[in-house]
Amino acid sequence: MMRTIRGSAAAAMEGRIMSEENREMNTEEAREELHVSLPMEAFKAALPYLVALLVIAGLGYWLIDPAPPKKMVISISKEDGNYQAYAALYGVLLQQDGITLEIRETEGPMQSLEELRKEDSGVDLAFVPGGMAGGQSTVGLESLGSLYYEPLWIFHKGKQKIEHLSQLKGLRVGVGRPDSSTRLITKVLLEAAGVTDQNATLYEIGLDDSMEALRHDIVDVIFLTGVPNSPLVAEVATMPGVSLVDLDDSEAIARQYSFLHHLVLPESALSLKANIPPRRAHLLAPTVTLVARDTLHPALTYLLLKVLTRVHGNAGMLQQEHDFPADKDSDFELSSQAEYFYKSGPPFLDRYLPYWAATFVSRVLIILLPLLALAIPLSRAAPALYNWLIKSRVHKLYGELRFLELQLRTAKPPVDLARFRRELDGIENKVNHLRLPVAFSSHLYELRTHIGLVRARLAD
Repeated sequence: MMRTIRGSAAAAMEGRIMSEENREMNTEEAREELHVSLPMEAFKAALPYLVALLVIAGLGYWLIDPAPPKKMVISISKEDGNYQAYAALYGVLLQQDGITLEIRETEGPMQSLEELRKEDSGVDLAFVPGGMAGGQSTVGLESLGSLYYEPLWIFHKGKQKIEHLSQLKGLRVGVGRPDSSTRLITKVLLEAAGVTDQNATLYEIGLDDSMEALRHDIVDVIFLTGVPNSPLVAEVATMPGVSLVDLDDSEAIARQYSFLHHLVLPESALSLKANIPPRRAHLLAPTVTLVARDTLHPALTYLLLKVLTRVHGNAGMLQQEHDFPADKDSDFELSSQAEYFYKSGPPFLDRYLPYWAATFVSRVLIILLPLLALAIPLSRAAPALYNWLIKSRVHKLYGELRFLELQLRTAKPPVDLARFRRELDGIENKVNHLRLPVAFSSHLYELRTHIGLVRARLAD
């Protein structure tokens, strides 16, 4: 009997110890769960706010400032080798930043300009010599800057010294191929000097044909356009019996026509060995301008301007270092990006970051200001909305309790207390299973207190 009592006591003691251990384990698990839940609850509280900001940022990133395209199309005259060489060089430099430059050839710069004017042509850029616009509309087009001088070379064969364009009357003159930049300039200048097909013989022939016509005495004078180191210009200049015309009135002509520039070619500039020209010569020269559609992405514009500076920024026979690219063209309005670039250099980000990184950061910065403007009201509205959503779960149970209390108050005897207790137990069970953030625990305790008040009323 004593053994049984002792065994029972031992079992009871062991049970109490295990109960205390279980209680301690449950308490420790509860503390750990609470410790883990606090950061999670903070994250849940901030989640709606973060999601709203991310959605706004994403929409702004893609809609406010779309990503620049990976491809551009340039239209060039297939007659001019310089255009082809420069466009190919642009393509190599742009490819280093992941941009492809597609080259489309036309019969001449006039056709290139027409392709650029067409909105559905897909052309983004074109080389346009000065004066080519011809007073036509330039809406939708803008200049990225003049690239280099392309002088008008006048060569003649014979003993007569030519110093003025009016002296070409009665001569045979190669004036350039129709619709070419050479023909456009010669037409303007010869008409101003009074030289027409009524008092002179004008041949509309291309550059190579002009050289051969002069070589074989088919013409007396030819007009060519090209840079000083052009092989064609050098070959014509060294032909026996051929002289470069030194226009005494070139400065006066340049002042009358804004697209022309008065230049002075140094002695022996074309050939040191043959001393050509034997003395300084006065020339007229338009500039070649890179014209773009005004829809070209600003990031691509700045990238192009950096490429143009690398290619055309060196000194040459007719310009000093950093003379080009520049705003020397009067036919097209200079783009705002080019205007800023020529005054202040590349944007800050483009000076220190590669193209892709500068583009990404600039697009992000563009949306920061409106995002910050939205963040302030959102920082107030989002927490309020979150609080309302959490409290609404408690308020719903409060509504059920209030309805139960109203039914109890208006019930007529005999009152079915058992039914009311079952319904109250159901509400309390919902409260016990309701999981709320720790910050809202006070609402649960208040609700339990009110349930207790209703339960006490049922006991009365």
